[in-house]
Amino acid sequence: MQSFLDFEKPIAELEAKVEELRGMATNGAVDIGDDVAKLESKAQRLLEETYAKLTPWQKCQVARHPERPRFKDYVAGLVEDWQPLAGDRAFADDKAIQAGLGRFRGRSVLVLGQERGFDTASRVKHNFGMARPEGYRKAQRLMRLAERFELPVLTLVDTAGAYPGVDAEARGQAEAIAASIAVGLDLRVPVIATVIGEGGSGGAIAIAAADIVLMLEHATYSVISPEGCASILWRTSSEAPTAAEALRLTAQDLLQLGVIDGIVPERVGGAHRHRSATIAAAGEAIGEALDGLAARGGEELRRGRRQKFLSMGKRGLS
Repeated sequence: MQSFLDFEKPIAELEAKVEELRGMATNGAVDIGDDVAKLESKAQRLLEETYAKLTPWQKCQVARHPERPRFKDYVAGLVEDWQPLAGDRAFADDKAIQAGLGRFRGRSVLVLGQERGFDTASRVKHNFGMARPEGYRKAQRLMRLAERFELPVLTLVDTAGAYPGVDAEARGQAEAIAASIAVGLDLRVPVIATVIGEGGSGGAIAIAAADIVLMLEHATYSVISPEGCASILWRTSSEAPTAAEALRLTAQDLLQLGVIDGIVPERVGGAHRHRSATIAAAGEAIGEALDGLAARGGEELRRGRRQKFLSMGKRGLS
């Protein structure tokens, strides 16, 4: 069964009525085909109207939808000859950060990103996509490996943030994030990051220091969650919708500010309703970005990437 968000309740009610009428039609007692068609049309129109005017807070909810495509879905849909790689060669393998080698449209690439999981067991296994230091050190190791073999790096960002537990802090969480950002900025191979769901704080930018940063239309990317921001400023998470407005965390705002370079459109109703189409659209955008970077030399890539982040946020402020 499809999960509906709070603001989608009117749509859910209409779709439930459609299913009820379809069940009656199956019995063959009455011909209600016209009634079903009218309700379906009304539900689709309401869906289009709702998604045409989503607030930043509603986009946060869409970005977190439990049925939204995850890292493994993008790998399955876009990467051939997938070979997973694991471990930071120092402490452990962090399941929140997944990575491997494969072929994307005929090119050998390194793909890494956060995996949030899709049910209770997998979410616990992957720690809800919140990496510990060993996850970011694994990312550093593999990004350097990609550089050694001159492979482009594709990252898929989907995390509420780095894991804030005592054990993570004891093992140097802040240093691991900073070092991961530094490695990303230093690479002499193309790096393309795509925010596919929630891009939270340093946990996200640790693998998003890229030449090209893309975002799905209803993804979010911010220094702190709206709930966290509201708890600090207003001492209550109930002000999260207000915080979401102030944070300018939507793809549209971030494109204007120069934080990202492109928006991957989602069909009406969001990626969770159109999984295959969304993955294909992301593949097209990544492919175009990779084509645009292919002719650049290593030093040119490195210098341009660093300048990009120094200039970040200067557009759209006047």
